[in-house]
Amino acid sequence: MTTEQQTRPSAAAKPVRWAADAVSAMREGARLRLDYSAQSLWRVDRMIEDLRREGTPRGAVESVLRGFGAYAGEVIARQTGAEWWASGGDHWIRTPDGRLWDPFEEARRCFGGDGSLRLLCRDATRGK
Repeated sequence: MTTEQQTRPSAAAKPVRWAADAVSAMREGARLRLDYSAQSLWRVDRMIEDLRREGTPRGAVESVLRGFGAYAGEVIARQTGAEWWASGGDHWIRTPDGRLWDPFEEARRCFGGDGSLRLLCRDATRGK
């Protein structure tokens, strides 16, 4: 276990694992490399858009959306020093300026045609 993982709050455990699972699945299944950069969220938004355009039922992609949301949250955390917060099974990112962000809901909004993980990251990192 790395020092970074040891010092992260326990609220980060699940989202960090979900993000890592999404990175692995995209690398192996879609041959898409995600590197935790803000630019990589363009590709994630396009993947979600493709799923929506293909008419994939939301229930069939819920875990994929969770992984993409966690990935976007990790991008924000790594760029801003934000922390994961959890309550009642829900997870959010809290940026150092005190704002809370819900990348999971944004991934669902993106799938619905009205959201963008790339823009969420842009907005969350503006105050860093």
